[in-house]
Amino acid sequence: MLREHEREGKVFDLPARKFWHGAGDLDTSVLFHGRRAANPVGPAAGPQDQMAQNVVLAWLAGSRILELKTVQINDRLAIPRPCIDATTVGYNVEWSQELRLGQSLREYVAGSMLVDVLKATNLLGQPSDLLKQDTILDMSVGYDLAGIRSPQVRGWIDSMKDARSEVEALRRQIPPDLARFRDVPFATALSGQITLSTFHGCPAGEIEGIVRFLLTEMDVDVTVKLNPTLLGREAVDGLLHDVLGYHEVRTRPRDFDKDLQWPQALEITDRLSELARSRGRTFQVKFSNTLVVENHRPFFPASEAVMYLSGEPLHVITLHLVDRYRRARPEVPISFSAGVDARNFADCAALGFAPVTTCTDLLRPGGYGRLPKYVDNLEERMRGLGVRRLGDYVVKACGQGEEAVRRAVPDGPLRAALADSLRAPAVDLSGVLARAGQPGLYEALVRAAALLNTPVVVEKARRDPRYRAEANRKLPRKLGSYLVLFDCVNCDKCVPVCPNDANFVYETNVLRREYESYRYEQGAVRPVPGGLFEVRKAHQIANFQDFCNECGNCDVFCPEDGGPYIEKPRFFGSLEAWKALPSRDGFFAERQESIDAVWARIRGVEYHLEVDRSLDRGLFTDGVLQLEVRHSERRVLAASARATAAEGHRLDFSAYLNMALAVDGVLDTRKANPVNAPYL
Repeated sequence: MLREHEREGKVFDLPARKFWHGAGDLDTSVLFHGRRAANPVGPAAGPQDQMAQNVVLAWLAGSRILELKTVQINDRLAIPRPCIDATTVGYNVEWSQELRLGQSLREYVAGSMLVDVLKATNLLGQPSDLLKQDTILDMSVGYDLAGIRSPQVRGWIDSMKDARSEVEALRRQIPPDLARFRDVPFATALSGQITLSTFHGCPAGEIEGIVRFLLTEMDVDVTVKLNPTLLGREAVDGLLHDVLGYHEVRTRPRDFDKDLQWPQALEITDRLSELARSRGRTFQVKFSNTLVVENHRPFFPASEAVMYLSGEPLHVITLHLVDRYRRARPEVPISFSAGVDARNFADCAALGFAPVTTCTDLLRPGGYGRLPKYVDNLEERMRGLGVRRLGDYVVKACGQGEEAVRRAVPDGPLRAALADSLRAPAVDLSGVLARAGQPGLYEALVRAAALLNTPVVVEKARRDPRYRAEANRKLPRKLGSYLVLFDCVNCDKCVPVCPNDANFVYETNVLRREYESYRYEQGAVRPVPGGLFEVRKAHQIANFQDFCNECGNCDVFCPEDGGPYIEKPRFFGSLEAWKALPSRDGFFAERQESIDAVWARIRGVEYHLEVDRSLDRGLFTDGVLQLEVRHSERRVLAASARATAAEGHRLDFSAYLNMALAVDGVLDTRKANPVNAPYL
């Protein structure tokens, strides 16, 4: 992280120009379960926030409330591949962590520590700017009471609440050349709150039982993520088909019948809100989870009967659900996640949501680089309205301010003063209330405005053509060419769209040459015709196996066919990992003093190359034949064979050329990547 920023002005492939610093004269902060965050935006629990680098990327790009990937007792899931289809709207068939519970804990602790290191370096600003760095990590767990009450999940939650032992273990791993960071006062109370993900079909009693357990026995604040099925199938299908035109999207009656019902949702809201108050805790709801629909596309395996809809159509559906819920329970705080992007984030903020989380948009070209525009657009709207605080923005955003004042403020003169402030070039509603000795009315005023704004924003979204099917039919452009190990169109889209930053760029030498291969014949190793080897571009793409979950998202947006995660050089983080997947082509490379070594599996054949850089000599073998090469010239000096070599055995010299170019490129420490990180 640090070396990449020093050498290339980026962190985990996010360029410094995409780091969010926040406007010093504007206050975009919110309270979430009584804790302050510098803004309401963050990633939803999804594929792009389950590893340490995800936490760092989210934070650098402006996220200040990070809903971490959902964990559960069943942490050995067999998830279909590919599992994410964001070509137009958004569909997926993955729904929980892809790591073991202990691994998830380590990633979240490591991510938090890395953010603390960034703060210590003042990467985003001087200590005076720390208010823009207030950040909340939000745990997400699922999916049933038995699993959440299990010792494993309880222990995981306890470790997130008090991560001292994990922090100290990782503190000791900070290398000597960065020893100055060992004394950073790393956060150890990572999170004291949970967003409960209730999977489709979870009974009302089960949901209530889980929340009661979390509030009482685990002593955490709780948000319950509810499903869009609460709106009812008739209303959902009416929006999907009649309003938005997604006639190909089909819901199933049984998914609505099995899910939490509307009266039940209101009843458990009332009981759990009261329980939270009695325990000195807070309770709120989140709209919404994804929408379960029939798998009607050829992208996912046919064995998957359903998939989960997100993106543009879910935005409109979920806003309608919010409107219905707020009419019934206006006092319950709401967090929101459904089709959020830079163009609608400011409208979501105008509804007083905290947090406003996003997922599908971050899976599109640009990845986390899309996120800073969210808050930039909000800040622009705030300036245009003459407001400096997010609460004042909520009151003024949709033209409902005076009505909100009338509903929230009983006093006539105070109402007039607030109305005057709303019409002034610089709005300061909290200041007016403070001077009047009524600061406590500010929260009620903002809440009243958020309620009044809701139908306005809902109708705006309902009428907006960009959420309709015809605006979301265009597929990512394909050129008709097919990816190979080296060379591509060099658009680099596959790097930021990878949820885990598994794809990376490196530089290599261009090369065009006729080559000979070698065959064992009559007791000797003889050269035989090979072919033409050509690498036309210095700029190349590779994949880091240890980060890749084969979700397929890079393939979706790559202009060429084949999939970068499949066709590009796949590097493993350890020799053990490389050996553990004998069916997968790929490389493992390591550097020790002047020796570079690489193990490779190419088209199912295993090779080994060891290069002594000080002597410019290399030994290349497939375990039967061995070539001594002058590495810089890619030239064979001598050839030999083991005594067990079979007549006619052939060693493909193009495999050496592939390995030589790839390993020289990825181990070049002028650019940082996951392979050369230990040697930077």
